[in-house]
Order: sequence, then C-alpha cells, then structure tokens
Amino acid sequence: MKKIFLILIFLAGAIGANANETAQMISDYKLKIELIDSANKNNIWFTRHENYNIYKIKQSEFETVLQEIKKIKNTTNKSSLAKLDDLQRKRDTLESQIEQLSEFQNAPFSGLLKSPDVPPLPSISNPFAIFSGFSYIKKIKQDLEGYNKLSRDLDALIGNLREKDAILDALVELDSSESYAVLQENNRALIREFNSAYDIVLTSASIYERKVNEAVTRATNAIEDETKHSLFILTIIVSIILISFLLKLFSKRFMSANERSYIVNKVINITSITIIILILLFAYIENMTYLVAVLGFASAGIAIAMKDMFMNILGWSVITFGRSFSVGDRIKVCQNGLSYVGDIVDISLMRMTILEDVTLTTYLENKRAGRVVFIPNNFIFTTLISNYTHETLKTVWDGIYITISFDSNYKKAMYLIKEITKKYSKGYTEIARKQLNQLRQKYNLKNTNVEPKIFSFIEPHGLTIHVWYMTNSYAALALRSTLSGEIIDAVNKEDDIMIAYPTQTLNLKQAPKVKHGEIGE
Repeated sequence: MKKIFLILIFLAGAIGANANETAQMISDYKLKIELIDSANKNNIWFTRHENYNIYKIKQSEFETVLQEIKKIKNTTNKSSLAKLDDLQRKRDTLESQIEQLSEFQNAPFSGLLKSPDVPPLPSISNPFAIFSGFSYIKKIKQDLEGYNKLSRDLDALIGNLREKDAILDALVELDSSESYAVLQENNRALIREFNSAYDIVLTSASIYERKVNEAVTRATNAIEDETKHSLFILTIIVSIILISFLLKLFSKRFMSANERSYIVNKVINITSITIIILILLFAYIENMTYLVAVLGFASAGIAIAMKDMFMNILGWSVITFGRSFSVGDRIKVCQNGLSYVGDIVDISLMRMTILEDVTLTTYLENKRAGRVVFIPNNFIFTTLISNYTHETLKTVWDGIYITISFDSNYKKAMYLIKEITKKYSKGYTEIARKQLNQLRQKYNLKNTNVEPKIFSFIEPHGLTIHVWYMTNSYAALALRSTLSGEIIDAVNKEDDIMIAYPTQTLNLKQAPKVKHGEIGE
C-alpha cells in the first residue's frame, strides 16, 4: 500500500507540473498575441479595416436608434419622452461619427487599392524645363516608392496575422475550453480578406511600376534631347561672341581713328545681340505665328507707350549712319535756356553721353564744368545741337575785343592786335585751311578764308576792336588767354593808345558865397 501511495503522489506531482507548464505556455502565447495586435494597430491597412468595422457598427447602432425613436415618438409617457431625448442626442452623435467615417461606407481599402495616376510629362522645350523634368522623375519615383511601401505594409500585416493564427492554433490544442477557436476563425477571416486585397495590390503595383518606368524613360529621353539642343544653341552663341570679339580686335588694330573703331564696335555688338536674340526666338518659341499675331495686335499700343524709345532708336540710326556726330566730337546743346558744351564719350541706342569741359560757355553761363550730361537721341529732331568738330574740322572761330578811347591811334592798335593774333594762331590757321579743303569734297563751301579777321566799331565809351581767329576746338580758352595778355602788354607800351572804359565827368567848380543881408541873383 505504501508503494501505491508513493506512486499516486508522484503522478499527482507530475500532473501539477504539467498544468503549471501549460499555464505558463498559455500566458506566453497571450503575450505574443498582444504584441502582434499592438504592432498591427500601427499598420494603415489594419487601421482602415478597423475604421470600416467601426463604421458598420455605428451604422447598425444608428438604425437601431432610429427604430426606437420611431416606436416611442407617438407616446405621451414622461419616461418615454425622457428616453426620446436621450435617443435623439445619441442619434445626433452617431450621425456625426458616421459622417466622419463616410469614406469607409463601401469598402475598407478603396483609397489604398488603387494606384496613383502617373501625371503627364511636362513640356521640356527649353533649358529651364530640364529642371522640371528632373523634378517630375523624382516625384513619380517617390509615388511609386510610397505605393510599394503600402504593399510591403500589407505583406507584413498578413505575416503577423499568420503568426497569430499559428499561436491561436497552439492555444486551441492547449485549452479548448476558452474561445480561442472563435478568435482563430475571425483571424483567418481577416487573413482571407487581406490576402484578396494583397492580390489586387500586387497586380496594381506591377502595372503602376511599368507606367512609371515608361514615364521615366520618356522624361529621360526628353531631357537628353533638350540638353543636346541647348548645348548646340550654346555653342552657336559662344561662336558668335567669339567672332564678334575677334572682329573688335581686328577693328582696333587696323583702324586708326578711335571714333570709327568705336562705331564699328557698336555695330558689331548690336548685330551680335540681334542674331543671338533671333536664334533664341526661333529655337525656343514653338509657335512663331502666334508670336507674330500677338506682336501685331500689340504693336499699336507699344508704339504709343514707347514712342520716345522708338524715336531714340531712330535718332541713333540718323546719328550713326548720317555721321552727324561721332564719339569724341565736341558739341553744344541748348535746352530750356541752358547750354552744355562737352565731348561725346558714348552713343547708345537711347542717348548720347557727353563730358562737360571748361569752355567759354562754362565761363560766361554755367560757372561750373565736369558734369556728365545725357542727351536723348531724339533731340536731334527737335533741339539745336552744335558740332564744333564735325568730320575733319577740328578748329573753330573764336574772337576777343578791346575798347580804346576815341583819341587813341586806332590804326596802330588794329595793326598790333592783328599781328599778335596772326603770330599765335598761325598753326591753327594752316590746320583749318587743310581741313576746309577736305570738307569741300562733301559740302559746297564758298568762302574758305581762315586768316584772322579784325573789325572796329564805334561804341558809347570808345572804339571797340574785334579780332577773330582760328583756334583748337578743344582748347579755345588757352589761346584766348594767351592773346588777351599779349594784347594788353602791347597796348600798354604805346603812349598814343588808351584802353577805354565807362567814365563819368564831375563838375567840381565851387559856387560863389552870398553875404548876410544880400540877395543873390
């Protein structure tokens, strides 16, 4: 009996140990299921399926509440009326919740199963559109990666559900009394539902990937074509710039006159820019007919709004091709009662730029110099502009005068002044004679006498002697200053020549005194 008792105790202990081990296994399996469910909650497919279930539950509750409201709506019982108020509030709450979940009305995965649409390829017809092409490729690849991620998430979810199914299968074998079989059946229903969705996603992903690859290929080819086209256009433009640069070097080396070289450079620049603009227009404007039509309709408005600009361009054409003015010429412009004398330093499409110099006009009128003056080209049609150095002519007539008293030896004074003027202006006289002879080939010049000229005129304060002579157009004041000093020195040495100036005679004779008591007559 003792042996039998010991055997029973041993068997009881073994059974107890097995029971404890089974309980521990069940606890471990439950923990694994909790971990799987927790991971699934972060999966978008599982979340949307749960929202779909919640929508169906809320819809069912809403219909139930409507039926209950309909049943007690016609009653007058106070308790029924209070319940009716509660049901109506519950109905409003459920209606709001159902509206928020309305996207899950028909199917749980309606927004996930369909692949995104591949956007149309943007037009890559200029260099800047190349960047939009790269952005397009990047975007559709990102969309493809996003859809593939959805596919991977669904595959991971199905794997978790299958792992959960295996655990539930083990739990059913360990403890058939619990509702593990029901959980397993629900889990297997989910697996079947998600498997169906996965088959659709795989098919959609395959089709979508082919569309994306095709779009990437078309975009890449378009980018390559436009890159080659842009490089070809760039090569032509660089060639034009290089040719214009070489032409400028050639003109600078083989043209002695600076103004001619300047004009040639201007023509080269304008021609090069025009050719480049035309190349860009024909290369990158797809519909030239449309451009011509737009410009035709807009030409009237443009002509009115930009009248001054067009007149400036027309004036530039007259100045450049008519050779009225050239860079380096000394000119005088009168506008609004003000006069400006300076040298042309630039002639652009819109204006001439002159640098004001110290001249007789500066001395008599402006009292200042050195300003940069901008003259619109259209002034050539409306304003008097004097050119001191037109064509080959680089000299100009200048004159000074001196007034001597009426009792002076005016003949002697005129002789001295004329001789001094001849002496100091002789070089400019010869230069002017040659310049005028060259100018006679273009203009009908009657009088080309350039010798100094002297005149005398009676003035209120004396006899004024005027002398005119040829001088450098750019340095008239220098010779004028020299002649003024020499003439004064020569006149002061002569006793019979007196410089006259405004005078006044006063009678200082004292009147006779009248004695006290006498009456003067």
